[in-house]
Amino acid sequence: MASGSASLMWFRKGLRIHDNPALQYAAEGTKFLYPVFVIDPHYMEPEKNAFSLGSARAGLNRINFLLESLADLDSSLKKLGSRLLVLKGEPSEVLIRCLKEWEVEKLCFEYDTEPYYQALDFKVKNYASTAGIEVFSPVSHTLFNPTDIIQKNGGRPPLSYQSFVKLAGQPSSPLSHTLSSLPLVGDVGSCVISEVPTIKELGYVDIGQDESSPFRGGESEALKRLNEIINDKEWVATFEKPKGNPSAFLKPATTVLSPYLKFGCLSCRFFYQCLQDVYKNVKRHTSPPVSLLGQVILHLAVVFLIPWNDDDELLTAWRDARTGYPWIDAIMVQLRKWGWMHHLARHSVACFLTRGDLFVHWEKGRDVFERLLIDSDWAINNGNWLWLSCSSFFYQYNRIYSPISFGKKYDPNGDYIRHFLPILKDMPREYIYEPWTAPLSIQTKAKCIIGRDYPKPVVLHDSASKECRRKMAEAYALNKDLNGMVSEEDIRNLRRKLKEDPEQEAKNKRIR
Repeated sequence: MASGSASLMWFRKGLRIHDNPALQYAAEGTKFLYPVFVIDPHYMEPEKNAFSLGSARAGLNRINFLLESLADLDSSLKKLGSRLLVLKGEPSEVLIRCLKEWEVEKLCFEYDTEPYYQALDFKVKNYASTAGIEVFSPVSHTLFNPTDIIQKNGGRPPLSYQSFVKLAGQPSSPLSHTLSSLPLVGDVGSCVISEVPTIKELGYVDIGQDESSPFRGGESEALKRLNEIINDKEWVATFEKPKGNPSAFLKPATTVLSPYLKFGCLSCRFFYQCLQDVYKNVKRHTSPPVSLLGQVILHLAVVFLIPWNDDDELLTAWRDARTGYPWIDAIMVQLRKWGWMHHLARHSVACFLTRGDLFVHWEKGRDVFERLLIDSDWAINNGNWLWLSCSSFFYQYNRIYSPISFGKKYDPNGDYIRHFLPILKDMPREYIYEPWTAPLSIQTKAKCIIGRDYPKPVVLHDSASKECRRKMAEAYALNKDLNGMVSEEDIRNLRRKLKEDPEQEAKNKRIR
């Protein structure tokens, strides 16, 4: 049983010491501080039926990144005279038990917009309210409070980047001060506390070097990366998305700070301040939305309903890097092995799956990214897939990433493909992006027979993309005619109509 005033700091994201307003408030005016992380079985326990190693919600790379981040957080807390208390179980049940056992008077945790965490927070807050426990849940994972933006816009999300920026203004919250020490951890009573577990202790086999992400989790690594980036002032000042080389893998052409921002190992507010400091000391720099500063901001828009195909065979070929298009397949291998790829590589495979070639529902691709990406963020992932499928935000559906020429523009020799698809490493450069066009003698010499050692294309890009454009045009026309009030029945009728053209369907038959 705890004695004296006690605070509980519930870590979920926000896995850092710097600029952590919830941790700062939890440490103020309290005798004991309990820093807690709960191993959620839903997120961490192995799922045998999943298409990749990992749990029901996350691939193994992301779980490993999280464990590394927790170990780093525990190390930082110990330097401040504290430690991370790791418990296991359904998070809301575990938290409520701890609040009772430790006689906590103040509960602090970072606000989270994800529906899963919103539901958990509702349960915990309800108990805390009944028990007379003070709750402090600041917005610090994002630059702005999404609820405030919607309220300022009359209860509706802003429909453009410009309107979002106008409503949001400049971030006004000051950074939290640096903590030099923390209150002691009190008596934990009968609660079962453990150290940060290893991958093996969670029931997984160790990730092989060839299969693991090259990006190590944790606040220490995040701040090290940020420092290296900020020191290159010219690169920061001239950064311009969507430019950059998606085939650069030995030294990625972006910051690779996204997984650290996702887990809150790096404060987005601190990142924002660092960028502003650079911009003040250079003669000229790029501006939002294409600048680094612009990449911190997200907004919401109108969603169009599209009559997507329900084709699990095509989805599986895309997911498992068996489309027969080396540029697409190499990206999907990098995703599975590293848990990360360049944003233009993400654009390529997302366009290919949806409006570019396969016309599979964007939600199916979103779910694969959600599982495999180490930087997967619920809001960003949904937003990006809506954008890239032309279901929202971006409506120029005729602009399609070619699965052949786009990658060739950056990497004509196909070094990226050769690295992630070694079966094609000896294919001559003139065939590396279209190996099915190589004569059999060339395939034999390259030790890669198409249709045996590497798959034939699942669709012909020219005819498939033409058919996708036709379907998108019909869907956009329907949404316009009905003023956006399209029902599921309307979509079913449109899907039937689109299938009534047998000649068009025949042109797009898959190559077997």
